[in-house]
Amino acid sequence: MALIKAQAPPMQFKANDLFGFHSKPFNFLPPTRNKSFLVKPFVVEARAIARKESAKIRNRRIRKKFNGTTTKPRLSVFCSDKQLYAMLVDDQNKRCLFYGSTLQKSIRGDPPCSTIEAAERVGEELIKTCIDLNINEVSSYDLNGSSRGERVQAFEVSVSRHGFLPR
Repeated sequence: MALIKAQAPPMQFKANDLFGFHSKPFNFLPPTRNKSFLVKPFVVEARAIARKESAKIRNRRIRKKFNGTTTKPRLSVFCSDKQLYAMLVDDQNKRCLFYGSTLQKSIRGDPPCSTIEAAERVGEELIKTCIDLNINEVSSYDLNGSSRGERVQAFEVSVSRHGFLPR
């Protein structure tokens, strides 16, 4: 007795059986490319920042590790697109010991200078304040996730002359 493999034809229903109106038969087998539509497979994508975390998350993690005190404050520097801001922070007492930015008129001078020169002056003002407050060391140098541009480098040069950067 010979076995005959019989392949069952695809189940076909009329659309009026399912939806109540007459149309062409509906095929329940896996869809193939049709002229009217294309079925795309379901794809789960990873988040965009999976490898490169945001600067805010990284900064929060760094601040947990380093705490500034009155004698060894944390030096926090933020550099926006146009300006530079620097702070000496005492985290235990939650106080800002020094704040300087390239926007301050006392730092910019009467004839305005460039932001790079103003960043150097912010570093010099920071050193003067540290000498007045008897601060010899900085516990950590926090760049707030920003990259080292020309303004940050000018600030670092003026501060590192006095040995305040922990590196």
